[in-house]
Amino acid sequence: MSTSPAIDCPSDVPRAKVPRPRILFTSVFGPYARDDEYGSRAINPMELYHNQVTRGQGPFSLRMFHRSWGLMMMRDNISAPNALLDFPTRDRFIKELRKEHYDVVAISAIPPNYLKAVEMCRLVREHQPHAEIVVGGHISGLPRIKERLGADYVVRGEGISWFRRFLGEDENAPIRHPRIMSGIGARTMGIKLGDKPGDTAATLIPSVGCPMGCNFCATSAMFGGKGKFINFWDTGDELFAEMAGIERDMRVQTFFVMDENFLLHRKRALRLLELMKEHNKSWSLYVFSSANVLKSYTVEQLVGLGVSWVWMGLEGKESRYQKLHGADTREVVRWLQSHGISVLGSTIIGLEEHTPDNMADAIEHAVSHDTEFHQFMLYTPVPGTPLFEEHKQKGTLLDPEWENGTDMHGQLSFAHRHPHLPPGTETDWLLQAFSRDFEANGPSILRMARTALQGWLRYGNDPDPRIRARFRREAGRLPVDYAAAVWAARSYFRTKPEVRRRAEELLEQLRAEFGLRCRLASSLGGRWLNIMLRREERRMAKGITYEPPTFYEKSEDFVPLRPA
Repeated sequence: MSTSPAIDCPSDVPRAKVPRPRILFTSVFGPYARDDEYGSRAINPMELYHNQVTRGQGPFSLRMFHRSWGLMMMRDNISAPNALLDFPTRDRFIKELRKEHYDVVAISAIPPNYLKAVEMCRLVREHQPHAEIVVGGHISGLPRIKERLGADYVVRGEGISWFRRFLGEDENAPIRHPRIMSGIGARTMGIKLGDKPGDTAATLIPSVGCPMGCNFCATSAMFGGKGKFINFWDTGDELFAEMAGIERDMRVQTFFVMDENFLLHRKRALRLLELMKEHNKSWSLYVFSSANVLKSYTVEQLVGLGVSWVWMGLEGKESRYQKLHGADTREVVRWLQSHGISVLGSTIIGLEEHTPDNMADAIEHAVSHDTEFHQFMLYTPVPGTPLFEEHKQKGTLLDPEWENGTDMHGQLSFAHRHPHLPPGTETDWLLQAFSRDFEANGPSILRMARTALQGWLRYGNDPDPRIRARFRREAGRLPVDYAAAVWAARSYFRTKPEVRRRAEELLEQLRAEFGLRCRLASSLGGRWLNIMLRREERRMAKGITYEPPTFYEKSEDFVPLRPA
């Protein structure tokens, strides 16, 4: 593991009071998708896509949960006996404290979950007063957080090195990457998606932090800010070996690469490409990248690396962020899509230059990208970021101590006084952005099918067998699953002529390319899917929500031991 100099693990990390302590790693308790006294909000479910990407797509919204990857990484990289409690209820958390003895309880949280973290720390003191409490995650940026929670330690930054030093272990020992499915409980249009080996991408975390250092970015700030990052694997050879191991153990060929700007590490990426060619690997990679970095690669390099999905910051029209300098983001998106690469675009609502007069135009600019997915977030000065400090100095923060930050999660209201947008109007603008994107471009599943078809038509018969194999695999669901979804969408949007036209044109293209099988599957499967779609629509109208299951996992050397 290599770190940039400014974010080495602090030298003053204390030692655990108990040699070889028993550790409980836990996320904050649920349920999450409801309004309660602990800060849960129905508007802010534990679902990344439905929360802030496909929020306006009704029954077409992509629904899934993601495990607490940071806790899993730390759990697998220490030698102390430990247990991981992921997505517990409050009652389940209390039960664990009553039935097992722990010397350390480590809680991961984000700022909107502050009240839950407070309650969990209180419960630890009540049921296991001897235990040391360690708190980490983005909540670590809140002012005076250690004192407010009553925690023993607050860890800001990379937790593996901290825990290894806390336990007296070698902080530079090789990283063991846990085997993580990128999503769980995935569903859309009222049906569950596949959960067999190979159906879901494996999570890969090569690095943390982002050297681009955008002023609003909580992730960049937590890992040192501009110019700072931590590599878990420095070289393409190391990364290839890890990916090959994950492929073998999980029987996957698709990787969700959780790295804020994976392609920025060019030498590592190009060496990985060489090894993929040498070993005939037709992997698919879902990556995060900035427009300028993407344009620094040739399309042959991107396609050869298996890049098939990109999360890219669009931020806003005439954005001043360096990562977008000189880049025509719409041109970049079209270029990627023409080669079968889907894009999740991310746009900020409420930049400093936004006014009531230009906000609608800014939304139209974002919508015109026609990305497969589109995240819209309010411009939010999250504690710990340069943007937070900037507004603190100006005196424009609504809650400088973040004592009532439950609703300041980027999907409801500003955390500061905007220079131009009247208070309360930001919510309407945000909802308009989601609505306008759905109205103009249709559901994401249509857009995904469109781009997958473009990739198939371009590379399905590529002379390179490695490239050909990947695009044939990625197009495997086009003739049946996607065709049925397109048929159902065409029926659903019968009163929306523009989206219906898109669906009709795409359906004809699919049928022309894949023939009788596609015609039968689209017609028969589409009718069934339309029924499920309507059923999901009724469920949502009743306010029915989804919650993640609770996970409880123990290390091999964890022996049950009741509290004293």
